[in-house]
Amino acid sequence: MENYRNFINGEWIASSSQELMPVINPATEEVINHVQKSNQEDVDQAVAAAKAAFPDWNALSVDQRLNYLEKVYDGLKKYADLLVKTTVLELGASVNFAKDNHIPMAIKEMREYMDSAKDFDFEEEIDGARVIKEGFGVVACITPWNYPLNQIQRKVTPALIAGNTVVVKPASNTPLTALVYAKVFEEADLPHGVFNLVTGSGSEVGDYLAGHPDVAVISFTGSTEVGRGLYEKAAPNIKKLILELGGKSVMLYLAGGDKDLAVKKSMDSILNNQGQTCSAFTRLLVPEAELEEFKELIEAYYQDHVKIGMPGDGETMVGPMVSAQQKETVLDYIQKGIDEGAELFLGGQDIDHSGFYVQPTVFTQVDNQMTIAQEEIFGPVLCVLTYKDEEEALAIANDSAYGLSGYVVGPKEKAVAMAEQLRTGNVFVNHASGSSRAPFGGYKESGLGREKGPYGIADYLEIKTIFA
Repeated sequence: MENYRNFINGEWIASSSQELMPVINPATEEVINHVQKSNQEDVDQAVAAAKAAFPDWNALSVDQRLNYLEKVYDGLKKYADLLVKTTVLELGASVNFAKDNHIPMAIKEMREYMDSAKDFDFEEEIDGARVIKEGFGVVACITPWNYPLNQIQRKVTPALIAGNTVVVKPASNTPLTALVYAKVFEEADLPHGVFNLVTGSGSEVGDYLAGHPDVAVISFTGSTEVGRGLYEKAAPNIKKLILELGGKSVMLYLAGGDKDLAVKKSMDSILNNQGQTCSAFTRLLVPEAELEEFKELIEAYYQDHVKIGMPGDGETMVGPMVSAQQKETVLDYIQKGIDEGAELFLGGQDIDHSGFYVQPTVFTQVDNQMTIAQEEIFGPVLCVLTYKDEEEALAIANDSAYGLSGYVVGPKEKAVAMAEQLRTGNVFVNHASGSSRAPFGGYKESGLGREKGPYGIADYLEIKTIFA
């Protein structure tokens, strides 16, 4: 890694703490680099730089801001191979998933944000009044480790398009990808202070940044538990909150649908990225009468596709969990499933291998009130539940504190009707594909606000009405 310092006001700066934090390769448990263990003084410096840069950046036209971001976009493509390599090393994602999903997704979504901005009404007239949409000020972008590039890009790009300036605090487990991203911004030569990045612990740096009086918006992706605490950070200064939180999404199969599709989509979502995806379809809901057939299909898919190994190996599908702590969390949930009476159908074991590996796991005979059916595990664990009729299926699907994503497989008319009744922010039906421009975000405890495309930009805009 070329630089492991903070990026503040256009310069690479060592933390005033003069301390470093190790970055661990989760596949080998070896230290691969060190980053700054920042403190409150570093955050103050970054926020001050962003605050000073805001008036001039906000005063630029949208086209001028987009011209700068085009250079960032080109830089992401230039550094794509390094970003893949870095993501594999610090996250443990398989090289194929990093190359085909992690990095291309970030590049594609950034393009869609910029294209959406060209069609967005940043100013309009309503009943003789002039309505202007502009930046709030400084945005604190506090990001998770599971998609270390795109979770930052999803915040930074729309925030900057809208006229805000940013301070990024990446996850402690995966800061190196974020530092490559900062290098891209350095080479794009944005005005100093528009983009800033500090590394450090969430409990010290992230909390202090979120509560900083000069931060106008907190944009956070992570656990619902941490998201709840951010309300307290936002309250003193009435900051805006944009939260993308947890999920326990359902894959609902309706009789007459494509069983193979339902199995593939649910299994892939817990195998790719080791199930460390907030929108993974971790509850597979099937008719009671068809359970045995689904078990056969799941077992066959498991045998054909579960390839556990070093993430840099092109044959590997399942790499390690991101950390020892995450590994223990997943194993604890698996034990809870066993203790509460679910049937351990496949996997469920620790793996005698260096690194933080967990065997992909499938539970059957799961009741929706069990811990493993209600709480986000964030690992390679699938719960198979059954229902008697479609009314019960809908009740089970919606019986969750979360509402981030969902999937319905079945005869199209019935599947669409069921999708319309799911209390969740995103629903796929049969072979439908996603979009980098359509809004993404959750109902209930899965968050506030939307990401991607014009809806993502709108969340970072303050609205002023001028009567003249």
